Amino acid sequence: MASIDNAKTILIIGATSGIGRALAEALAALPSKPVVIAAGRRVDRLAELKVKGLETVQMDVIAPLDELKQNVEGIIAKYPELDAVIISSGVQYQHFFTKGVNLAEIHKEIAVNYLAVVNLITFFLPHFLKLSETSRPSWLIPISSGLALKPGTTVPNYSASKAAVHSLTNCLRAQLKDTSVNVLEIIPPLVESELHDEQGTTPALSKFWMPLDVYTTEAVKGLRAGTSHISAGKAAETWELFKPFDGPLGA
Repeated sequence: MASIDNAKTILIIGATSGIGRALAEALAALPSKPVVIAAGRRVDRLAELKVKGLETVQMDVIAPLDELKQNVEGIIAKYPELDAVIISSGVQYQHFFTKGVNLAEIHKEIAVNYLAVVNLITFFLPHFLKLSETSRPSWLIPISSGLALKPGTTVPNYSASKAAVHSLTNCLRAQLKDTSVNVLEIIPPLVESELHDEQGTTPALSKFWMPLDVYTTEAVKGLRAGTSHISAGKAAETWELFKPFDGPLGA
């Protein structure tokens, strides 16, 4: 896979917090000096990134399909050199089926964590295939999770949604192998993030998570190396065990 150092314009979706924001700031500092576009819902956070020199665009990944498609087309029209998309948006809820499940939260996890990835790839891919016709490389980079490989019992639906992203990414990589579209997957371990605040699990998980700055350094190394599966920490250990059995049928 080609190095992200060769990318001219990088869009990070879900860049207003956590891994997405950290990657946006880190990639903007690459020696290759790509244009970095931060996309997200929170206007105040986007304003902070704008001050730091990043391009910004407001985006709701679970907006109606026609609205999302129009947003994507607007981004491509404004940034025709766009050649890399990292999809970092995500939500997580705890579910205990023995105690009753909030189906609205289940559906939101699937919508944000998986269906949004499918929709965004569907809308961006034609642009990347046009770049491929001139042998210009591009990058589609969904972020899954170590829980895609080894699920967490307290977050079963989140784990399942990320497993779906992992499977989708493997299949896309196989389908696009004869093009210049590089399909990479970022597979984080438990990382310092606001994701856990809503559940009230931050005090407990902070004892075990990888600091965000440490993780970001590892993720950027993988992106610069063009690694197809970018993992670190416990997720890297799990991936090494999982790797011999991974990959789609018919690849």
